[in-house]
Amino acid sequence: MREALIGDFLIDETSPVFIVAEIGINHNGDLDLAKQLIEVAAKAGANAVKFQKRNPEVCVPDAQKSLVRQTPWGSMSYLEYRNRMEFDASQYQVLQSQAKSLGLQFFASPWDVDSLNFLLELKHSVIKVASACLTDDDLLSAIRNSGAAAILSTGMSEIPQISRAVSLLSNNDLVVCHATSTYPCSPEELNLRVIPFLKEKYQVPVGYSGHEVGLVTSVAAVALGAKLIERHITLDRSMWGSDQSASIEPSGFERLVRYIRTVEKSLGDGRKKLYDSEIPHMLKLRRFQ
Repeated sequence: MREALIGDFLIDETSPVFIVAEIGINHNGDLDLAKQLIEVAAKAGANAVKFQKRNPEVCVPDAQKSLVRQTPWGSMSYLEYRNRMEFDASQYQVLQSQAKSLGLQFFASPWDVDSLNFLLELKHSVIKVASACLTDDDLLSAIRNSGAAAILSTGMSEIPQISRAVSLLSNNDLVVCHATSTYPCSPEELNLRVIPFLKEKYQVPVGYSGHEVGLVTSVAAVALGAKLIERHITLDRSMWGSDQSASIEPSGFERLVRYIRTVEKSLGDGRKKLYDSEIPHMLKLRRFQ
């Protein structure tokens, strides 16, 4: 399996699980809320925080731009709403600085080439490819040409589409993440056995981007070989926003990190051995030595 350098974190067969707190759009365009969520991630022991970046003029279909949407800030067009959710360069710099001061890596998923260029100007060396963008050849080619490390989510995709995206990004440090893009996702559709399949097929580190309710299935992903775990976080799952219900609140995220660290310790090296701690019990209990 190839290794992948994600920022300053090397992911390989023996590395600890790289844990990403997906803030995404759960900040609702509020800088103070975004800063609180970064603090939540750091307190829990995550390795990184991730945001989403869009140019609404490009990403919002023309037919939807003028549609009226009810929001916590009143009625507005969908385009106005999408613009309200975006942070500018100065705000990103504030968030990046905070994350760095707390020992967290900071990156984002651009939904268009303009947003990729925005992130590259801010010296992002890691780019997350959202599942929705897996078939955007222009974006993938621009990421390849940038030389940035790539984390590729594979929700809403079949193997030929994934293989094409992997091929386009094959020269970059690359992690492929299994995902099912349903929010929240039922256990029956998580299909975690895809994780070892992706690892065998593409010979790169494989992660898991989860959108389910609960923690146990994300921990199971680690046992199946995921070297990166990404989950959405929120201060309160009842908050307004499309991703809140599939997110984890602070106490739950702390438990998730703790469970992952325990499970990765328990996996061992796969070689059956006699531990020194077993010898007294062996001498006491076994009739034939």
